[in-house]
Amino acid sequence: MAGEHGGPGAPPAGAEEATVPWRALLAEAVATLADGGVEGAEVEARRIVEEATGRDGADLLVHLDEPATVNGVAALDAMVARRLAGEPLQYVLGRWGFRTLDLMVDRRVLIPRPETEGVVDHVLAELARRRDEMAASGRAAPPVVVDLGCGSGAIGLAVAAEWRGAEVHLVDLSADAVAVARANLAGLGMAGSTVAVHHGSWFDPLPPDRAGRVDVVVSNPPYVAADETLPPVVADWEPADALVSGPTGLEAVERILTDAVSWLAPSGLVVMEIGATQAEAARAAAEAAGLVEVDVRPDLSGRDRALVARAAR
Repeated sequence: MAGEHGGPGAPPAGAEEATVPWRALLAEAVATLADGGVEGAEVEARRIVEEATGRDGADLLVHLDEPATVNGVAALDAMVARRLAGEPLQYVLGRWGFRTLDLMVDRRVLIPRPETEGVVDHVLAELARRRDEMAASGRAAPPVVVDLGCGSGAIGLAVAAEWRGAEVHLVDLSADAVAVARANLAGLGMAGSTVAVHHGSWFDPLPPDRAGRVDVVVSNPPYVAADETLPPVVADWEPADALVSGPTGLEAVERILTDAVSWLAPSGLVVMEIGATQAEAARAAAEAAGLVEVDVRPDLSGRDRALVARAAR
């Protein structure tokens, strides 16, 4: 595409490019991506054109017949080239939707996935249960939620956005991930006023006075075994330390479950995303840690996805 609209040998900037409508560039992007073997080329090309134009949905449709700008064409060509090189669409765009949020994402963090959105549902259901329980006893206090291995901040920030007033702590060992989480927190506005981001390993950087007072510990930890083969679009692009836990894939799961007991309030909950084949091992680890009411819940595809376990009362 660049050779036709701005590469070597192309007309001078501001000449032919300014007469090319976005509709024609969209059609060309679809064809280029499809020829390059990209599945869902129409959808992906549409997302790329939306990013290049700064317009989306119906707004883009209204303006498709307007001439493209030189800068817009350059941005479009660069994004198509990156996608053809195998880079995930989410990183190409630099942002991705997660529940109600539009998160900044790049190679420093995992791509937020639909199955993880269901993990947030389990957290919100627990917060509602604890709210009702406290109301019945005449008590009231903001719930405390800890998101361990937060990456982009997707889970914790979604909780903060959807349960206003919750005290949310985001924790990650990766300084790069912490930087991304902080950037996403800045975009949350007033809903982020009760969110803190911490750099460190699991529970280590949390305020000591929160020990025994956390209502929900939630995590999408690394749970891939070291010898497990991942698709190239994952293995070649997403951060390995956010994917691979160790030889068994359960190392991070076991560590979080063991340490959570001393941080959870009485009857507080752990909600953790796990691999589809890890249900029994994760259940056993939760029980060994002294947690009760251990359950494994499916995602929308019916695969075991979320481990849910409660601290004793």
